[in-house]
Amino acid sequence: MKRNSRIEQSNRTKRIAVSGVLIALGVIILYVGSLIEVLNISMAAIASLICIIAVIEYGGLYPLMIFVATALLSMLLLPEKFTPTLYALLIGYYPILKELIERIGKGRAMPRRLASVIHYVIKLVFFNIALAAVVLVAVYILILPESAEWLQIVTFGLANLTFLVYDLALTRMISMYVFRVRQRFRLPGGRR
Repeated sequence: MKRNSRIEQSNRTKRIAVSGVLIALGVIILYVGSLIEVLNISMAAIASLICIIAVIEYGGLYPLMIFVATALLSMLLLPEKFTPTLYALLIGYYPILKELIERIGKGRAMPRRLASVIHYVIKLVFFNIALAAVVLVAVYILILPESAEWLQIVTFGLANLTFLVYDLALTRMISMYVFRVRQRFRLPGGRR
């Protein structure tokens, strides 16, 4: 009994330490995105991949803790705020949300295609709400110039297409991590 509690305490300590390293890595990635403005969206997406590792390896509240700490630290420390805003409002939490959404209908006798359609509808609703929040923050808080209405419609359409491609790529990356990388790169305190 005492040995099990000691092992669990050791695993918890390792998870917290690895979480700190993942948070620091996320802030560094976002810093690169804020330095090179052309990379702001792609670096925010790459920083969100850190949450995938936390979701797969640790689960529970660890991915949320990593997301929140990375978002807060990057908002406080980085000189340019657009990249951390993208991460915080649009992309950073998506791997956590994706895992929760894709659980819907798993235990029920729901056809796989119907479940997939429901998942994508929910994902698109969340994405469009988040995209609208980013636009509002960009225009009213970061004081970026507002664009023409037709340009906003085109931007939302292209953003939705990009989101669908991102979701598919994320699914592939998760599979690659689980089936190829995870065996070689075992994180301390992770699930086995």
